[in-house]
Amino acid sequence: MFTGIISDIGTIEATENGGDLRARIGCKYDINFIDMGASIACDGICLTVVDKGTGWFDVDISAETVSKTNIVQNDQPWPSGKKVNLERALKLGDELGGHIVSGHVDGVAKVVSTKDEGDSTRFVFDAPRELAKFIAQKGSVALNGTSLTVNDVNGTEFGVNIIPHTKQNTTWGDVKTGDLVNLEIDTLARYVARLHEMTP
Repeated sequence: MFTGIISDIGTIEATENGGDLRARIGCKYDINFIDMGASIACDGICLTVVDKGTGWFDVDISAETVSKTNIVQNDQPWPSGKKVNLERALKLGDELGGHIVSGHVDGVAKVVSTKDEGDSTRFVFDAPRELAKFIAQKGSVALNGTSLTVNDVNGTEFGVNIIPHTKQNTTWGDVKTGDLVNLEIDTLARYVARLHEMTP
């Protein structure tokens, strides 16, 4: 379980295709305090640490995860040098500063426009139609692992504002029009919709 509050920016050092895709991610975390089998959200994707060393950890990525995320584009996995948002799993007693995020990405959204508004930047995204129904004005979404508030919704498009602090402490300062980002809808929205379906 995560909160969508990014705690480090990692760097893809290498990827390797085996039975699953394996990625080595450089980080600033103290590896001595990361257990084997620990969960780390990488650009919003909950991945398990399968190996580690000074300044890096390895994760295995299943075909199912690849199919739901932006990891592979144009038949190429995350390139070396790519920056990714990192968040370690929530511990009992930690502050819940964002919203409840599972790390189970639902699909990808496309950046259709960006516009500076004061010091902040307005990003507009196009979501898959089957996910757009779960996105509501003033609701929460996780985009590339970052907890964000939805400002407006228009059909399958929705907008968020990224403040300077977020741009400086995550990868959002590098995101541009046309990019694909990992989208996780609010878990509460999913359950409310399911209850509505079940109500006679």
